[in-house]
Amino acid sequence: MSMIYRSTYMEHLHSVEGTSDIKVITGVRRSGKSELMKAFASETASNDPLSNNVYLDLLDLDNEDLLEYHALHKRVVEMYRENAHNRLFVDEVQLCDGFEKAINSIHARGGWDIYLTGSNAFLLSSDLASLFTGRQREIHIFPFSFSEYRTYFGNGNEVDSDFDAYVRRGGLAGSYAYDSLTESYGYIRDVYRTILTRDLVQKYSLSDVTVLEHLAEYLMDNAGNLNSPNNIANTLEANRVSTNHVTVGRYMSYLRDAFVFYEAKRFDIKGKKYLSTQAKHYVCDTGMRYAVLGTRNMEWGRMYENVVFLELLRRGYEVHVGKLYQKEVDFVAKKESELVYVQVSDDISSQSTLDRELLPLLSIRDAYPKVLIARTRHEEYSIEGVRIIDIARWLLGEVTFG
Repeated sequence: MSMIYRSTYMEHLHSVEGTSDIKVITGVRRSGKSELMKAFASETASNDPLSNNVYLDLLDLDNEDLLEYHALHKRVVEMYRENAHNRLFVDEVQLCDGFEKAINSIHARGGWDIYLTGSNAFLLSSDLASLFTGRQREIHIFPFSFSEYRTYFGNGNEVDSDFDAYVRRGGLAGSYAYDSLTESYGYIRDVYRTILTRDLVQKYSLSDVTVLEHLAEYLMDNAGNLNSPNNIANTLEANRVSTNHVTVGRYMSYLRDAFVFYEAKRFDIKGKKYLSTQAKHYVCDTGMRYAVLGTRNMEWGRMYENVVFLELLRRGYEVHVGKLYQKEVDFVAKKESELVYVQVSDDISSQSTLDRELLPLLSIRDAYPKVLIARTRHEEYSIEGVRIIDIARWLLGEVTFG
């Protein structure tokens, strides 16, 4: 398998290098957490003549004696060097029983720059604060972006055909090892089933995964649609899956914590406030949607919406669904003082479709940028101040919001 340099995440790691926080790399299974940490460890060792990098992969049988926290603690303390830049990298840290005790003690002693990865069943975002008592920094990574996908396979192919392939295949790079798309989807389904039937069942001691499986498929099938635990529970009940809104709401949080789905809450554009009723959920990778559901109920516009949502998160935006009276704007994207309204569509070649997509944006009366990202296949243009941008070129960074 080819390796690519994930510059955005490496820059993020370098920006927190040497801080007192425990750095925890998180992301959905097989998104490249371990490879990123290895690359960062190698780079820091090469660039720093004073480095003392201790890299411990707890999956390696050579480290089997470290699967108990006293032993892990003892090994790390013994490897400390005075007058050096001591960095500790622990991969699959959850395999050490009581790992948080060892890590917290090492952190408290001082002198170590600490980096961790591990199974999401044990390093869920919601658990990090209690594990490390607020002394951690989360570095979250996503599956490959379209730009990373093209870098991996080379940029020799035509952009639009590459984009079509990326939407279908997704960004879980482990699936790229297979020439056959069928085999790639088999790999992705294995990752998906492992998350549901091992990670989450193990973490939460679930006795029946039927509701979890049906819920996950429902959310994939309805990516980009507003939903709530109540209406999802009613739909599942109507399909003879016995559950209730409390269970559905709890299982939705499990799926989000495992990064299978991300949530976009609603934002009232006129009232400038967040709304607690209903939200949208987007799957972590479009390839996973194809692998699990195939082309059932496929709507290209919603798949493109999913791709744009993930890319906005990659670029550091806080993303919400915009509500303006009875109209909806796909995304209200915020980053520091920047705000942009984003509408996403598939084919806007017909005037009626174009008018429908523009209407919510043109109804907003403030001066923030308004963008329609669509499958135009040509250069940017504008209508009444709304920029019309091709999705593939925007994903590659050839066109920006600035």
